[in-house]
Amino acid sequence: MLVLLFQYTIPVVMLLCGVGSFVSVRKHLLSSLLSLEFIMLSVFWVMSLSIVTLGGDNFFVLFFLTLAACEGALGLALLVSVVRSHGNDNFNSFSALQC
Repeated sequence: MLVLLFQYTIPVVMLLCGVGSFVSVRKHLLSSLLSLEFIMLSVFWVMSLSIVTLGGDNFFVLFFLTLAACEGALGLALLVSVVRSHGNDNFNSFSALQC
């Protein structure tokens, strides 16, 4: 029972660290994207642990992993387009009034 509790403690701590990093560090777009990927990794870990514990199939976990990879690719494409248009990825250099 203690081992099962320890298995769920690490991903939850990872999730809280990722959310804390995402909320507190808002200077660069790349650090925000890395925090989102860290959150996705911890959610993937929790989902795979719970599905394996319940004895279910891993197809849903693979589908979630595919969506997380697509989200990462979309975030990197957005980062490249922002760096090409603005020259850096600082949130302070963005203006909502510019097109």
